[in-house]
Amino acid sequence: MAEKITENTTIFEALQINPNAGEILQRHGMHCLGCALAHGETVGEAVGVHGQDLQAILDELNA
Repeated sequence: MAEKITENTTIFEALQINPNAGEILQRHGMHCLGCALAHGETVGEAVGVHGQDLQAILDELNA
C-alpha cells in the first residue's frame, strides 16, 4: 500500500487505497459502504460520528 490513510482521507479513497477498509470499518460499527455520505465523508468524520478510537482505526487501516 503506497498511499497512507489519514483522518482526512474520504471513505471512498480509503476503499481504493486498502481493499480491506470496508471490512475493517464494519468491524468497528461503521457500515459506511451503504451510506450515501461515504463518497464525501472522511475517515475522521465517520469515526467521530461513531465514537470510535481514530488512531486505532488508522493504524489498522494502514497495517
